[in-house]
Order: sequence, then structure tokens, then C-alpha cells
Amino acid sequence: MKVKTWYLHTYPTDELGQEINEDITFEDVFRCLDNYEDFYKLINVGDSLVRERIFEKFANISGHTYAEIYDKWMMTEY
Repeated sequence: MKVKTWYLHTYPTDELGQEINEDITFEDVFRCLDNYEDFYKLINVGDSLVRERIFEKFANISGHTYAEIYDKWMMTEY
């Protein structure tokens, strides 16, 4: 599932959704977090609300808790 497609469908009034990298999937989100890569660079948006919404959806479809995903993201070094 493409992150941008889902985001725009779920949050159609959020203009930042247009900035999300159109090629990424939730599997890419997993790889990014698993490899401690820069999540904001991956999605091409540096907004915490967008990140939280993507993390919430990722938690729902991956079986991980939001806390697990957030903790993994917090271990990323920039």
C-alpha cells in the first residue's frame, strides 16, 4: 500500500499530504525504521503530525504497537 495514497484518502484536507513521497509503501517505512534511517527524509515531510499518523497506521497493519514503532524511531541518529 502506498503511504501517500492512504494518507490523502484518510486526511484529504491536510495539504502536507501532497508533499509525501509518492513512491513509498508501508514496507519502506518498516525498512527505514528497522535500519534506523531518517524517516522524515523517506517521506519527504518534516511534520510530526504526519509522522504520528503514518506510525499509527503502520501500527495497525503491522501488529506492532505505536510505542514500539516510536521507540525504534527515537533510536535513529541524525
